[in-house]
Amino acid sequence: MSTRKTKPLTFLFTDDGYVPNNSALPFVVYRGAINLAGTPNPEEVVEQVIADNGWGEMWRNGIYEYVHYHSMIHEALGIARGRAKVRFGGAKGEELEISAGDFAILPAGTGHQCLWASPDLVVIGAYPKGGRFDLCRGSKAEREKALTTIPKVPMPDSDPVYGKGGPLLTLWRG
Repeated sequence: MSTRKTKPLTFLFTDDGYVPNNSALPFVVYRGAINLAGTPNPEEVVEQVIADNGWGEMWRNGIYEYVHYHSMIHEALGIARGRAKVRFGGAKGEELEISAGDFAILPAGTGHQCLWASPDLVVIGAYPKGGRFDLCRGSKAEREKALTTIPKVPMPDSDPVYGKGGPLLTLWRG
């Protein structure tokens, strides 16, 4: 199973007073980056694409139903099964429906919250080399600390879907 080039959707979210988001790097969505129709084990396919492109520390789950963000690491979410409505960017963000084959790449600080999910939803989460995982839930104290850590998060070496030549690196390096 191979990836197919899709035009990235990009969003820049502003700080809402609780979720800092990332004013320098856009949130990126690749719709239908992998055709998973008829694939008996789509989780393994998504994991292989991510691993082949140098991202790791993967997990399988859904997306938390509360607003949260990571202030010390970027995150990729590959949808292996099902679909969900997710609010990205905190209270002033965007509600997007994501489904199998889609990828969302969140720069450090980007809020996300699952508003609804199909019962079969399986998300593969992954992180680039560099950075450290943390879970912030939007308190004022967390936000103040995050404003200093977010700009220090290292750039990834590759795009988790398309590798070293992928659009993410161009979008994030300007």
